[in-house]
Amino acid sequence: MNANAEHPRLITFGCRLNTYESEAMRRLAAEAGLGGAVIVNTCAVTAEAQRQARQAIRKARREHPNAPLIVTGCAAQTEAEAFAGMAETDAVLGNEEKLDTAAWRQVAVALRESADVASGQDDAASVAAGAASKPVIVSDIMQARRARAVPFSGFAERARAFVQVQTGCDHRCTFCIIPFGRGNARSLPVEEVIAQVRQARAAGHREVVLTGVDLTSWGQELDGAPRLGHLLAAVLRAVPELERLRVSSIDVAEIDAEFLRVLAGEERLMPHLHLSLQAGDDMILKRMKRRHSRQQAIDFCQQARALRPDIAFGADIIAGFPTETEEMFENTLALVDACNLVWLHVFPFSPRPGTPAARMPQVPREQVKQRAAALRAAGVRRRVAHLRRQVGRELAVLVERPGLARAEDNAVVRVPEALPAGEIVRVRITGATEEELLAEGA
Repeated sequence: MNANAEHPRLITFGCRLNTYESEAMRRLAAEAGLGGAVIVNTCAVTAEAQRQARQAIRKARREHPNAPLIVTGCAAQTEAEAFAGMAETDAVLGNEEKLDTAAWRQVAVALRESADVASGQDDAASVAAGAASKPVIVSDIMQARRARAVPFSGFAERARAFVQVQTGCDHRCTFCIIPFGRGNARSLPVEEVIAQVRQARAAGHREVVLTGVDLTSWGQELDGAPRLGHLLAAVLRAVPELERLRVSSIDVAEIDAEFLRVLAGEERLMPHLHLSLQAGDDMILKRMKRRHSRQQAIDFCQQARALRPDIAFGADIIAGFPTETEEMFENTLALVDACNLVWLHVFPFSPRPGTPAARMPQVPREQVKQRAAALRAAGVRRRVAHLRRQVGRELAVLVERPGLARAEDNAVVRVPEALPAGEIVRVRITGATEEELLAEGA
């Protein structure tokens, strides 16, 4: 193993939380002497995500045959033995351990010792010794009781910063295995969140995205059980120099009155909400064990739009959930229009072993694909209409890299290459494609 002074190579799958944690791991691994390592941060949300992670591990080993290869993330937490059994891997870290300085040092020591032993043996004995000494440091995630504050370490090539304020989930949706990868809901206290946001702004980030596994449950186990709206108000009040605050996926069943007050009155909270809806039929929502109804979703979108007319909604929707009839699917399809969902993430249902939904009567795969395609087409139609409405307007955009920016409503904007990355500038929208806006300097 060659642990040198290079920066670790991160291969990240899944959610924004994983993105945030990968940046922290980059520094933790380097400090432990694993600068030359390849780290695969996995996702367990679907069986396909795990397949892609295995594929990436094999490819990384071919491309970096002498680098320490460490696997972590939700799939590593739930399937530690399977990943440890892959010949390509050198170590496996659980979700709690991947942000623990001591765990990274333990891995570094174990890999050095393994390399020392292997260097004095023939090839067959070396392989056997390596397998026997492979560090697998994965604790029982359900025993974790508090969120771990991740020291801010900057975000390579990102104009926006993600700040983890919550992890874990107390709900047990029938399709989801994530609570078993992340544990129960745990929140970072207000003062620690504010400290992270201040560091991000001091590092030059003009926009901060607050993220979590079940973001709208933030605060439920803290003293006084504060709600997410309280956190948003506190951050905006304590960090007046922050120009933009955005939230990741939220649950309409947990929105509090303070959240709506901040949305209505604070322009620095971006007019973009991504909703964890999953379906638009009440029976399917019940079988998913979701906590909102179809009408609650529609009512929330109408209320938020009345408070903030420029708001744009995104949503996660599962196509072809078990037992879904054509009528049930049509209800979900109609929700795209009823809520005016312009940024749609469509997931064709695939049974996740170990979840109740995997044991329910399945929709034929061809129907699942057809329904997913219909949902995506509806999403494109809504997105195109939304983008075309922006043509002729002057918008403030955050330049993420030369030629590419992001509007307040989360639209991607093509801008002149000369505009400086990391800055918020005003541009005039001159056109729109199916995917993005086109702009010139204002």
